[in-house]
Amino acid sequence: MDALEWNDAALAKYLASNTTLQDEIKDLSAHEQKQQTQWAFEDEAEALGIETWEFALQWIAETPEQLKAMRLEAHRQVAEALGMEWAEYCAVNAIQE
Repeated sequence: MDALEWNDAALAKYLASNTTLQDEIKDLSAHEQKQQTQWAFEDEAEALGIETWEFALQWIAETPEQLKAMRLEAHRQVAEALGMEWAEYCAVNAIQE
């Protein structure tokens, strides 16, 4: 599962658990519903002081161990995208395996 799939899964769970948001967006188009859900999700992550991707992982991880593994995988994807060696990336970002 990649970051986009994680985000989509998290948004679905977030919306399913948020009846107030469901009521607020029910008359919008599917595109607008997704957009409003994404914005609400991002706003909540910001209010919690965490990155949106981290908030997404919290929604979809089923155990603390899975959350840790998913965090590491997200960081590995970033390191790869940046072309950094994993050890260097971990040192720069204070990541402990």
